[in-house]
Amino acid sequence: MPRRLAFRAGTASIIGLPNAGKSTLLNALIGEKLAIVSSKPQTTRTALDGVLTTPSAQIVFVDTPGIHKSDTPYNQKMMRSVRASLDSIDVLVFVHDAQRVISTEVEGAIALVKKANVPTILVLNKTDLVDDPKKILGLLEQFPKHHEFAAYVPISAQSGEGVEQVRDEIIKLLPRASKIYPDDHITQMPSRFLAAEMIREKILAETHQEVPHAVAVLVDTWEETPKLTKISATIYVERQGQKTIVIGQKGAMLKSIGTAARLEMEEFFSTKIFLELFVKVRPDWRNQPEFLNELDWRRMTGERDE
Repeated sequence: MPRRLAFRAGTASIIGLPNAGKSTLLNALIGEKLAIVSSKPQTTRTALDGVLTTPSAQIVFVDTPGIHKSDTPYNQKMMRSVRASLDSIDVLVFVHDAQRVISTEVEGAIALVKKANVPTILVLNKTDLVDDPKKILGLLEQFPKHHEFAAYVPISAQSGEGVEQVRDEIIKLLPRASKIYPDDHITQMPSRFLAAEMIREKILAETHQEVPHAVAVLVDTWEETPKLTKISATIYVERQGQKTIVIGQKGAMLKSIGTAARLEMEEFFSTKIFLELFVKVRPDWRNQPEFLNELDWRRMTGERDE
């Protein structure tokens, strides 16, 4: 009778510069869309978790905001989230855009990797957008000069190419341990937070460059019945002009955002959704610590982000 392999379980944090494709990779790894995705930098604002359970392992993934300069309360909060994600983890996944050279910003990010002092996998993402394979090889040869990674994996998170290898490399580095969560557990994120993120993603997609990071979403009410979930949410912007853009001519933009978000919620939550959206101006909300705490998912579960 063949010997049964020991089960492995642990936490893997995903870090990298803004727009490296961390959220797309998280979604691809767990096979569920938990993290919102946008071409705009710093779309992810707080550390998000997703759980993958296989017959031989359970990985608790943590997706983080892009590593950047923290010169405002808003940016400082995001960078605290990144640093916190490096505590008590088993594996680190450093995602780098294959189209970018190793700049001083990348070197700064690698410095964070070194401080974490855990096995780290270099994931070279977006290789499908690089026209010459020699450029990918050349980049892979440069990284060991800056840090000795446990594995080097070129991938395209968008197409899924190489994602399975990333998963396998993570599992190799996990400790032998029992499951942390039940088999059907996929995230700790509260439903309210996930719904707000779905709305924010649609705003980023619909408004393009006009309202990139001046928008925040809070779910005000959540009422569940056996056949319908009623959700009321407020979209906050910083200026009246941004409010006008989000609402659109005769409310067309807001209706489009609401419809797209509602359809995604119905698929994710497997129930009919009635979604009501409001838009309010809250000047300079990104520099208001109390409001930033309201946006944190931990507050919705009774935890606090110190």
